[in-house]
Amino acid sequence: MDTERKYEAALQIVKTLRARDYEAYFAGGCVRDLLLGQEPDDFDVATNATPDVVLDLFPRTFAVGAHFGVVLVAPAAEGAGPVTEVATFRSDLAYSDGRRPNAVRYTGNARDDVQRRDFTINGLLLDPLRAACGDAASGTWCGDPDRLRAAVLDYVGGLADLDAGIIRAIGRPELRFAEDHLRMLRGVRFAARLGFELEAATLRATRALAARIHDISRERVRDELTRMLTEGQARRAFELLEATGLLAETLPEIARMKGVEQPPQYHPEGDVWTHTLMLLEQLPAGSSSTLAWGALLHDAGKPPTFRRGPDRIRFDGHAEIGAAMGAEICRRFRFSNEERRQIVALIENHMRFMDAERMKASTLKRFFRMERFEEHLALHRLDCLAASGKLTHWEFVRERYGAMAEETKRPKPLITGRELMAAGYTPGASFREMLRAAEDAQLEGTITTEDEALQLIRARFPL
Repeated sequence: MDTERKYEAALQIVKTLRARDYEAYFAGGCVRDLLLGQEPDDFDVATNATPDVVLDLFPRTFAVGAHFGVVLVAPAAEGAGPVTEVATFRSDLAYSDGRRPNAVRYTGNARDDVQRRDFTINGLLLDPLRAACGDAASGTWCGDPDRLRAAVLDYVGGLADLDAGIIRAIGRPELRFAEDHLRMLRGVRFAARLGFELEAATLRATRALAARIHDISRERVRDELTRMLTEGQARRAFELLEATGLLAETLPEIARMKGVEQPPQYHPEGDVWTHTLMLLEQLPAGSSSTLAWGALLHDAGKPPTFRRGPDRIRFDGHAEIGAAMGAEICRRFRFSNEERRQIVALIENHMRFMDAERMKASTLKRFFRMERFEEHLALHRLDCLAASGKLTHWEFVRERYGAMAEETKRPKPLITGRELMAAGYTPGASFREMLRAAEDAQLEGTITTEDEALQLIRARFPL
């Protein structure tokens, strides 16, 4: 759903609340993004109207977070537009779980409300009617940056920090992070995505409290890490994770890459950590989560397999070891089975491209038949560019893959178990081996008919 429709939906909510003499503003990330000249993902509204008022005032609402002062407001007609989050001004009371307040206290004061938010750049409020062109009733958006800034309510110094490129916790960072430990990861993500720096006290608090990230659900940690990997600034995000101590707490397998040497003739860029950072640097915004995690973890098996041989440094079996490690990391972060299979496949097969030119036709076709093979191609390209820069194997595979028709990669089987039984064979585990042999010959082009397939089976597996 486009930004304009989301803006219009939020604006109508503000107008409705204002018409009933309530305060109402755009709040949080949408204000930050507008000030930075970026398109917000969503428009959230903050108001002094309590949830019961909001629930009564709008015809279609969802009280999903009403006990925390949050109501979702939808257009009157189902499916007619976006859903907007409307939050009541509040001050949070004690947090005991490092995630949510034990209770909230509503306040009629916008200044009090922003004090509970995480970072100054997210603590800005915007009066969309003052920011609009023409009269306030129309609310037409004009995008004038001066008019926009003049319509901002800034009680926490967020405008100055936006101008300076600083991520600063509101108030005492230790308190903000104690309230919700995930804010430490969010601070890293915002700094990376926006190209900002972590303010000194905020950085110190993150380092001091990094171990508390274990109190956060693994799914929430996974989602923050995935955003870091897919927002287009993955290298910077992981450099900051390492600098804050959060990398060792969330992904110790990646932290162990630092200082692990590689053979300079193949990896002139340096150690495994440097190679991984250079690969992450190339991940474009919008990459799939499986490609991003496969890229991050593709060399996870190198630290435990490091061996300094007589001729050069070796990492024998690192793809297989890395695949097992990747599977465990996926389980730890509770990825879906489908995501886990793809991430593990990317790790396990990332070295196979070097053998592609020597593969039998059947082996190459089976290689091409892997799920989402385009991601394997993308990872190999990134891997090469982060090392020697040579794309010989990638170019060979890409050309062959693009030129090969789908029916050539996945031809209809010449025989099935039914034909084997008709030929006198007893069903059992051997059927799999027989059918595999027939398929290999078919992929190689040495047999093309059912009769030829049965002749091959009779020759190799006599009754």
